[in-house]
Amino acid sequence: MEPPLGSPSRRRVPWQGLLLTVSLLTFWNPPAAAQLSVESVPLNAVEGKHVLLLAHNVPQDTTGYSWYKGDTVGSSYRIVSYVIDIQESITGPAYSGRETIYPNGSLLFQNVTLKDTGYYMLQIIRKNFDNKEVTGQLRVYSELPKPSITSNSSSPVEDEDSVALTCEPETQNTTYLWWKDGQRLQDSDRLVMSLDNRTLILIFITRNDTGSYQCGNWNPVSGSRSDPVTLNVLYGPDVPTISPPDSYYPLGANLHLSCHAASNPPAQYSWLINGSLQIPTQELFVPSVTMSHSGSYACVAHNSATGRNSTTVKNITVLGK
Repeated sequence: MEPPLGSPSRRRVPWQGLLLTVSLLTFWNPPAAAQLSVESVPLNAVEGKHVLLLAHNVPQDTTGYSWYKGDTVGSSYRIVSYVIDIQESITGPAYSGRETIYPNGSLLFQNVTLKDTGYYMLQIIRKNFDNKEVTGQLRVYSELPKPSITSNSSSPVEDEDSVALTCEPETQNTTYLWWKDGQRLQDSDRLVMSLDNRTLILIFITRNDTGSYQCGNWNPVSGSRSDPVTLNVLYGPDVPTISPPDSYYPLGANLHLSCHAASNPPAQYSWLINGSLQIPTQELFVPSVTMSHSGSYACVAHNSATGRNSTTVKNITVLGK
C-alpha cells in the first residue's frame, strides 16, 4: 500500500500565499507616533479678529508650556508660560496683553494686528526634561476696502497721450487685477503693468482702448472690484468720405453731397467750392446745376477737441446738352 501524499502537519502552502506574506512583512511598518504640531485657526486671519494657535499631539508627560515670538527660544522673546500642576500662567517680556494660553498648550490672540504676522514657537516641557519645540505661523491680513480707479487723463488724444490708471488704495500683501469691458487684461506691447499690478499704463493710446475699465484687489481674506471707469479716447477726424461717388452730373440736375469722417467727438464740416468757403454743413445741396458748378468740391472735417483737420477733394463735372 502506497503512503498518502502528505500528512496534515506538512501541507504545502501555495507559492502565491508565501509571496503575499513576504510582501506584507517587507512593506508594513508600524504607525509612527503622531508628531507635535501647531495649527492656525483660522489659517488666514482678518485684522482685528481673534486667532488660535492650536497645539496638536501634546505628549502625555508634559508638565508645562512656553510660547515665544519668533522661531527661537529666548527669554526676551517669551510671551507666556503655563505650569500644568498649579494651573498658572506666567507672562514674559513679549506679552502684549492680548494673548491667552490654555491648559492644552494652545495660544489665543485677541484683536490681532498686522504686526502679529510671523512665526511663534511652542516649547513643551516634559517630566524627563526632553523638551520639544515646534513652530507655528500667524498670517494676518487687512479687510480690503472697495477699490477705485484714478487716471492721469480721462479723455486722452489718440497717438499722442499715454494713460496711467491706478487702483487705489495701496495696501500690503494685495494682488491687483484689471478688466476691460469685463475681460481680464494682460501685458502686451502697448499695455504695461507696474511691478505690483496696481498701475496700468496704456502707451500711445488708440481708439481701440476706449471702454469700461475696472480694477480689483484681493488677499486671502477679502477682495472686490471697483466701479467701472470709462476711458473716452479722442481721435480724428480721419480722411473724410464724400458720397455719392458720382463725379458727372447732367445740366439741371440737383447736386447733393454728404461728407463723413470718423471722429470723437463728432467732426464739424465745411465745404469749399473752387476754393470759395460755403456755409458750414455736413451735407451740401446745389439745385439745378449749371456748367459753372463744375470744379473742385472740398470737404473739410474739423475736431475741436483734438484740434485736427482733414480734407477730401472731389472733382465734379456738369455735362452740357
